[in-house]
Amino acid sequence: MYDRILFPTDGTKGVDRATDHAIDAADRYDATLHVLYVVDSDIVNAYSGDEFVDGSEGAEETLEDNGRDALEAVAERAASAGVEVVTDLVYGKPDEAILRYIDREDIDLTVMGSKTRPGEYRRMLGSVTERVSRQSPAPVSIVKTTVSG
Repeated sequence: MYDRILFPTDGTKGVDRATDHAIDAADRYDATLHVLYVVDSDIVNAYSGDEFVDGSEGAEETLEDNGRDALEAVAERAASAGVEVVTDLVYGKPDEAILRYIDREDIDLTVMGSKTRPGEYRRMLGSVTERVSRQSPAPVSIVKTTVSG
């Protein structure tokens, strides 16, 4: 049913349920798991340079390092489950980059995590997951994780 499954990750805590779901789906359907990390161009472009004491590393390098670590962590878990994995690190606005990847790689299913936050916070802000799920030409499975505060 699915040959290519995409799991975009931001590497944050709380994506373990979504990671497990993506790996399980790829294993169940004998699909290739594509793991994607998007270096958010808005964050890189907004970086003033003042946030880091060590001038040798700025926002772009930090985000790239975080992305490589996140991709490696998911790839190791998937490989230990016997799932074929492809990783990619791209630049752009996360929702737009994910949608481009879905089209370019002819993805059959995208598995995304969504942090459920209490109260008004969630209603005020749209999320990458919501934008991708509305615009993706392929099915999107959303795995929710509750975040307090």
